[in-house]
Amino acid sequence: MNETLLFLIPLLPLVCGVLNGMFGMRAPRLFAETLALFGVATATIITLLFWSYADGEGSRAVLYTWATSGDLQVDIAILFDRLSAPMTLMVTGVSTLIHLYAVGYMAKEKDYARFFTLLNLFVAAMLLIVLADNLLLTFVGWEGVGFCSYGLIGYWYGKGENADAGRKAFLVTRVGDVFFGIAMLWLFALTGTLSISEINQQAAGFAPAVATGLTLLLLLGASGKSAQLPLMTWLADAMAGPTPVSALIHAATMVTAGVYLLCRLFPLVSLSPVGMAAIALVGVLTAFYAATCALAQREIKRVLAYSTMSQVGYMFIAVGAGSVAGAMFHLLTHAFFKALLFMAAGCVIHLCHEENDIFKMGGVARRASFVFSLFMAGAICLAGVPMTGGFYSKDAILLAVYAQPGLLFKSIWLLGSLNALLTAIYTFRLLYLVFGGEARGEAGHAPGGLMVWPLLPLAFLGLGGGILNLPVLVGGNEWLHHFLGPLAGSVPAVSHANEWMLWGVATVLVAAGWFIARHFYRNVNVPRENVVSRFLLAGWRVDELVERLILVPFRALGRFCWLGIDLTVIDGVLEGLANMSRQAGEKMRLAATGRLPHYVTAFAWGLLALLGWCLWRLVSL
Repeated sequence: MNETLLFLIPLLPLVCGVLNGMFGMRAPRLFAETLALFGVATATIITLLFWSYADGEGSRAVLYTWATSGDLQVDIAILFDRLSAPMTLMVTGVSTLIHLYAVGYMAKEKDYARFFTLLNLFVAAMLLIVLADNLLLTFVGWEGVGFCSYGLIGYWYGKGENADAGRKAFLVTRVGDVFFGIAMLWLFALTGTLSISEINQQAAGFAPAVATGLTLLLLLGASGKSAQLPLMTWLADAMAGPTPVSALIHAATMVTAGVYLLCRLFPLVSLSPVGMAAIALVGVLTAFYAATCALAQREIKRVLAYSTMSQVGYMFIAVGAGSVAGAMFHLLTHAFFKALLFMAAGCVIHLCHEENDIFKMGGVARRASFVFSLFMAGAICLAGVPMTGGFYSKDAILLAVYAQPGLLFKSIWLLGSLNALLTAIYTFRLLYLVFGGEARGEAGHAPGGLMVWPLLPLAFLGLGGGILNLPVLVGGNEWLHHFLGPLAGSVPAVSHANEWMLWGVATVLVAAGWFIARHFYRNVNVPRENVVSRFLLAGWRVDELVERLILVPFRALGRFCWLGIDLTVIDGVLEGLANMSRQAGEKMRLAATGRLPHYVTAFAWGLLALLGWCLWRLVSL
């Protein structure tokens, strides 16, 4: 098979999205739904068919040369290797299940063509990020997911808060994009190329300060898309979009883009110990921030949103600890169980008459035992219950951090372990409040089969995802680590005794989290709000801090530029000159009366003055 056919992977969702945008509302509804599903499902099949093309150094396919100027040559080229292949399969496979779920979830939506158009374009843009062979093409996909997230988060734009959430996601992530753009230009100035492979090869020649500066710029760029400190405020508000959008953003696409970028450029990133430490520190602090916020949230999807922020923080920790394999392992398992949790949450919301407040739910386990079982499967993966996929992938990260020397990484391991405890607490809190006890709200309608059955493969993948990188300690062969080969990163070896010890600590933390949640939430009582709960519910009031430190001064500067400079100085000077010209013209206009005697008189005086001047010149000679 021709490797150029690899372009079908991102092109099929793109073409189907464009066709839906053009003809979706003119054709039967089934056409739009089938077309959208066909694009991502076929991309999944093609990925499987071309899996062998990732062997060795992978396969590079060039469609045509996009731009040439001086030393710059940018090809429309994709790289299908051992890092991009599993990521591509995850994006297309999980997106296919989400699209199938969306058909059922959006069954009563009138503007369905716009929704499926944006959903397809979102997947296409993410696949471009994953497969791009150069940074400029990556940046096109990077901006594509930003635009599609704006459209999908604010899909129900009739409500002002939904439109605001879409704009917020767009603007906050643009801040990170600026830093990514600066890093891209700097890399071109240093290497004369935008090819990711060539940049990684030349990175060894960079000065330490240069490598650190580039790594920090890439970290800021990745933080925007992956909702890490300090650019994390958009993610919780992104819940304004439909539930399939939440599942797609949080599981398979946008929030994993930043992690993938750091993994893709890991040969460069790994050259800077300061940059690596910064990545791990940003990850663990974000994980702690998000886990504490999740403890106090009342809306079911906001709890899951903060948990996504926290789990992506673990992926950043893995990159900072030198374990690309650990980051990718957790990225894959998290995609399975987080998509499962969001889609199951959509089923729960339908069962509870579109209610989102977990304190107004309850008793769902009795009304929908199958949905409860599926949600439970995702929840125990998130909590890190032993033998689940989430347990293996999260503790592989904690093991990698623990193996690194130095007080900083030991402190990161301690805080990461505390985050694991907090994760167990808010996860079991969610289970008790939503599924336990008696119903505390109005009953809704049962979700249809298209909303329930796509969850089943995700449950199996989440629970059994540990097989992807099963450690030697329990008879595995760490398949993903060996599959990635040189791309997997490097982590110091740890004895089996230490591994067992870390697993024991993780198990105790999960049990302690379950016990604490059971103690406080088994008998549901709506807690009284206090200073701490309001602080956590408001996300540490970071939005207020941003408002005071950035937005208020920015508006003041804008008003000064508008009123003080534009209107007063610029418009004042221009209008003043215009008024002077007008007044001078008005005075000159008085001389133009339109009466012939006046003109003859003026001509006579002028002639007399001219003759007088000539006479004076003759006398002076």
